[in-house]
Order: sequence, then structure tokens, then C-alpha cells
Amino acid sequence: MERYKPLVAENAISSQEYDAALATAREAEANVAQIRAQLEAASLQLNYTTVRAPIAGRAGRAEITEGALVSQTEGTLMTRIEQTAPVYVNFAQAASEVLTIRRAISAGQIVLDANGRVEVRLTFTDGSEYPIPGYINFLALSVDEETGTVDLRAEFPNPSGVLLPGEFVRAKLFVGELKQGITVPQRAVTLSEQGGSVFVIDAKGLVAPRPVKLGALVDGNWIVESGLKAGDVVIVSNLQKLRPGVPVKAVKGPAAARQPAAAKPAPVTGAL
Repeated sequence: MERYKPLVAENAISSQEYDAALATAREAEANVAQIRAQLEAASLQLNYTTVRAPIAGRAGRAEITEGALVSQTEGTLMTRIEQTAPVYVNFAQAASEVLTIRRAISAGQIVLDANGRVEVRLTFTDGSEYPIPGYINFLALSVDEETGTVDLRAEFPNPSGVLLPGEFVRAKLFVGELKQGITVPQRAVTLSEQGGSVFVIDAKGLVAPRPVKLGALVDGNWIVESGLKAGDVVIVSNLQKLRPGVPVKAVKGPAAARQPAAAKPAPVTGAL
């Protein structure tokens, strides 16, 4: 066509020959465009044969074999991908306990950390502890009517892959610090149907029983919500030999009742 174009201007060839060459060129261009469209459609279909995971993680065993028919409309299961970093621990806490904690925070009795986060620590079924703490990142806004619990979720880093999806663990929530909280060693408390009690030394140096209201047990120490005040001397040894009104001599030790700020955990069972 390009060769015939100047020849037509010089009347070296007929216009009919040029028109035929022009029609042939346009037909060839249309064929090229059609084949290019077919190639693009084939490339698009080829891309559908590569299934990309929406998340990062570890793939499990293949659910289908090579050559099997995979349907897009029915959603054929090919494999399962488990996200291992980070991992999420789901558990439930009694609604009454959540309400108590919220009221204590509002009243200023419990002080959250600087970022307002609630720390969570995990214990495996064999009793060993997971060394990296996690934090609550979800709290349901409704209560389960059947169980009376509130759903929570904590997020944990898992750089070494120790935490496995589906595993059961025990979680402790460290909500914050109790302002002017009092703790006593577990061995100093006597439990009965009426509640807990301890032996204290009164102003006359005599043994006196004292009923106490107990909170959570933290690292072998009971948190005392009421019944003791700062300065009370609690007896922690030889309890089986004590009787009310017996004179005793106080020996100061590290296990005496104390009043530091103490974290208040709430143990629950959770699943990854």
C-alpha cells in the first residue's frame, strides 16, 4: 500500500489496484487486532490458574491432586493457610467480672498502663509460660445470653512459631495496678465456707482472727479487698498451733502483709 501510494499520484498504476492494496492492508490490521485480543483473553485465563493467598502464613496439606478439576463457582478447597504471626487468642470472661473491672477503672482503683492497654500472658497445658506478652485488641459490646460471658481477643507476636493455631492455652489478664492494694501470702489465709480469714496480732500482742474478703490470687499472694488495713501484722507461719488470745512475738519478715501496688489478673481459658 505504501509503495502504491506515490504511483497512484503519478498515474503509474490504476486507482483500483491501490484500493485493493488498501483493503488488503486494513483486513490484515483487523486480523492482527483480533489475534491480539485473543492473546490478551488467553493471558487473563492463564492468570486465573494461579491462586494467590490473601494472607501470609503456612500452607497445610493439599486437598486436591494435580489434574483435578477446580471450580471457581463452587469454591473448591485447595489447601488451608494458617497465619502464625501474629496469632490471636479468643476467650470469654464473665460479664460480672468485666463490669467489676470497668467500675474499678472508672473509680480510679485500678490504673491502666501509659498506653491504656490490657496485658495478657499465656501458659501452655504443660505449665510452661509463653515469654512474650500480648494485649487485648477486641472486646465484644454484647453479652452472650446463654453463658453470661463477654468475648475477648488478644494479639500475640509469634516470631519463633511456638504458638500453633487451634491450641488451647490458659490466659491471665493483667488489667492494671491496684492503688493502695494489700496482698498476703497464700499460706496465711484459711479458707472456709464462710470465706477467708487470717490471724493478726492486735495492739496487745495477742492473736486475733480477722475475716477478709479475697480477690484474685497473684503469684502465690491473695489480694485482700477488705478486712485489712495498712500496718496490720499478719501471721504467716505455725498457724496450726495458734489460738485466739494467745500472746505471740512478731518477727518481721518478707512475707508480712504489705501494701504495694499489685497487678490484678483474671485467669481464663482461651484457644488460638
